[in-house]
Amino acid sequence: MYLRSLVDLSASHQTCSSEQLAAIAGVNSAQVRKDLSHFGSLGTRGVGYNVAELRSLLREALGLTRDYPVALIGAGNLGSALANYEGFETWGFEIVAVFDTEAEKVGQTVGELTIQHLNDLEKVVADREVTIAIIATPASAAQEVADRITQSGIRSILNFAPSVLHIPSNVSVRRVDLSTELQILTYHLSSRTDEAVSS
Repeated sequence: MYLRSLVDLSASHQTCSSEQLAAIAGVNSAQVRKDLSHFGSLGTRGVGYNVAELRSLLREALGLTRDYPVALIGAGNLGSALANYEGFETWGFEIVAVFDTEAEKVGQTVGELTIQHLNDLEKVVADREVTIAIIATPASAAQEVADRITQSGIRSILNFAPSVLHIPSNVSVRRVDLSTELQILTYHLSSRTDEAVSS
């Protein structure tokens, strides 16, 4: 969050105070100082943080000093949108292959990539040194796909399928469930409506 905030600053900002960074990141300045203190004494009192140095330090801490080849499994609407999203490369993530199992999709193109059959996953992972996989399949296929991913040697998965994956303990999974996020929003909407009615 802090790195994205620093990247969003205009090039004219050579320094940034904890108050400025807090306002951009949506937290309070005490939290910024506490979080960044884990990296040692970075800021200068009355001046703030050197933006370029802080960006570099955060990139290094997040492992963003190199590029990461990514495999995307699922070439439906969501998968195609993710494959066409150019924002990943800004952060060093390059989708190098897209996979599906449906015969009518295999061989088609999405963005600049040709959709390959899932059976080619292991070979592509080895050839392209893929380190991260994105699952954008229906829930019914997600576990089988996750099994194939872990068997191929990939140890990091971003899961967009609305299902909980059962994976080995040495594999990291982040789940992005859009419907759950929308339900959280409707909960807050309902709460506000109930408060308005009661008052």
